Amino acid sequence: MSATEGLNITRLPLQPPPTVIPPDSYDAHRGKATPLIIDNGSTNLRFGFATSSTPRSGLNMVAKYKERRQNKPLLLFGEGIESESGAKSNVKTPWEGDVLLNFDALENALDYAFIHLGIDTPTVEHPILMTERLASPLHSRGLTSELMFEQYGVPSLAYCVDSVMSFYHNNLPSPPVPFKEDGLVVSFNTASTSVIPILDGKGLMSHAKRIPWGAMQATDYLLKLIQLKYPTFPTKVTPAQSNWMLQNFCEFATDYTALLRELKDPLKLRASERIIQFPFVAPVTEEKSEEELARIAERKKEQGRKLQEIAAKTRMEKLVQKEAELQHLYTLKERREEENKKEWAATLQEEGFENDSALDSAIKKLEGNLKRARKKDADGDEMDEEPPSFPLLDVPDADVKGLKEKKKQKLLKAGFDARERARKEKEREREEREAEERREEEERERDLAGWASKMRREHEMIMNKIKDRARRKAALNDRKSAASQARMKSIANLAADERVPKKRRKGGGEDMFGADDADWQIYRKINTAAVSSDEEEDLANLQTVEQKLLAHDPTFTTEHTHASLSTQRSALMSAFRPTYEEGDVEGRTRLHLNIERWRVPEAWFSPSMAGVDSAGLGEVLQTTLGRFPDSDKSRLVKNVFITGGPSQIPGLIPRLQATLRPILPPEMPLEIVRAADPSLDAWRGMADFAKTGDFKKVGVTKAEYEEWGGERIKRWWGSNWNSSVPID
Repeated sequence: MSATEGLNITRLPLQPPPTVIPPDSYDAHRGKATPLIIDNGSTNLRFGFATSSTPRSGLNMVAKYKERRQNKPLLLFGEGIESESGAKSNVKTPWEGDVLLNFDALENALDYAFIHLGIDTPTVEHPILMTERLASPLHSRGLTSELMFEQYGVPSLAYCVDSVMSFYHNNLPSPPVPFKEDGLVVSFNTASTSVIPILDGKGLMSHAKRIPWGAMQATDYLLKLIQLKYPTFPTKVTPAQSNWMLQNFCEFATDYTALLRELKDPLKLRASERIIQFPFVAPVTEEKSEEELARIAERKKEQGRKLQEIAAKTRMEKLVQKEAELQHLYTLKERREEENKKEWAATLQEEGFENDSALDSAIKKLEGNLKRARKKDADGDEMDEEPPSFPLLDVPDADVKGLKEKKKQKLLKAGFDARERARKEKEREREEREAEERREEEERERDLAGWASKMRREHEMIMNKIKDRARRKAALNDRKSAASQARMKSIANLAADERVPKKRRKGGGEDMFGADDADWQIYRKINTAAVSSDEEEDLANLQTVEQKLLAHDPTFTTEHTHASLSTQRSALMSAFRPTYEEGDVEGRTRLHLNIERWRVPEAWFSPSMAGVDSAGLGEVLQTTLGRFPDSDKSRLVKNVFITGGPSQIPGLIPRLQATLRPILPPEMPLEIVRAADPSLDAWRGMADFAKTGDFKKVGVTKAEYEEWGGERIKRWWGSNWNSSVPID
């Protein structure tokens, strides 16, 4: 069975090559003043004559750059930019977020549109119907009008809101019936989401609302979540790839909080994930024969044996050194009774101790370290039945021919004595442990509930200590945390140590670091990866307590143990982001999307979770509907109309129903519909309106432009209201 069988893996699609579409023939529209429809979107520019069934479309971006081979300046539009790597760094779009600002790029895009429509006349002799954003800034509108009238010489220009025209196309009445539909339009755009109420076929722009969250922000949010989840991903994830994942794998959750509770189960989390396989190059590995593999294994075994011998020798040398240090401290402590206070203070200062408590603390700590080291050494070594002899130790150095052999016997004697002391210490501890077990057994037989309660408290105390230690270790990863700042302060103090005066330092003075026992503690403070002896001791005590509770407390099960709780968390983290082995190139180029599939769409209803200070879509809908009486509110919610590219994300309609139903009276009907084609219906609605007789009334002529300026428009049911003139 293959390792990828049963996994929901989707391979990242390759970028298709750009298609070259020849310009249309202009003969059918020459001299006929056919209305020209331009849907100037943030992502796509759609253009065409009103008599066409579908528009031409392209990515609304341009790039100017100089082609190196022929040294010619080129202007690329839309998909053609992807085919030239040199052009990608020079990309410009007419839009900055939700505002039309870059009019050089707009002019280049319009040039492309008019050329591909086949228009070969000096001016564009067609009335224009063009989209603009809800509550578009007058500056953007004025410069767009100036470009249309001054540069292209259009006879008339009208503006409309794209989502209203999409609503018009999907509720188009049969002529000669006028457009009188009611509804609540929710438009999901590239950089914003807007809500527009429509009554009697007229958009009530004074009641319209907009939030600064759209497909572009959702794409960036998903990209940031991926980068946070995979900080060392071997392949760069582009915004275009993130947008593809948003469109194909993300969903709206009817109840996001309940979904998170459900996905706490690692099995359900793994079942919900979608895996995206990025391109990779498999490494070429050399196959080795069985003899070579056996030789390598034998070499590794020999190296391991040598390392064990070196470690044992080093451990023994450290043990002897610590015993000598402890003996020295014992001797120093005995001098306390022989010296007066002044002499004793000077002695302590000379030895590097501030006071008696510092000396006692050092002795206690060294005794604990020796105790643990002897225990480990005794567990690994068996004592000889007869003690070995060391004849050279009693011979004076002057009478010994080989001092090297005497030093060796002295080291062996020290090791033997250390093991003997460890054996006796172990026997004493065993006797104490047996006595403690007898007392504990008597207490358990006398009061089982009280004993279990005491052990539970001890178990909880040790668990809290382990959790606190883990929290402190995690806080060190945050450079702004108090623990991390304290660590950096310790490093700075260590680097700026002034124990040796500058003159002595230059002259090769002795560095006194290490004279104070506290000096060595600084390494544990600044080394975040170090495992403390307290941590090892806590884990050992915790295991002992858990074994006792499992054996005697029927209410304590394996699910309450530290290992089980850690395993559950590890299983959840493993399901959230599965790990692959170091050499698995294919696995390391996979993205696992699980929580992100619902978290990103949820930002439409809670932008604050993505760091945007704005009301969510549910709150905006409630505010908009709250401004109408129940009679008008009922007319609006009978036809809640959603349009725009992101409206095609699965789960949106159930989520809107779950949002709107609680804020409406139970008897009030609610119906939510999606546009037949959310991407093209706005252009088709504009083309439908341009074929009617009312279109000629809403356009601003060249003479009116010269009289009013570019910012003034005529107010009609599909336009903005800012700086508008009512139609007579």
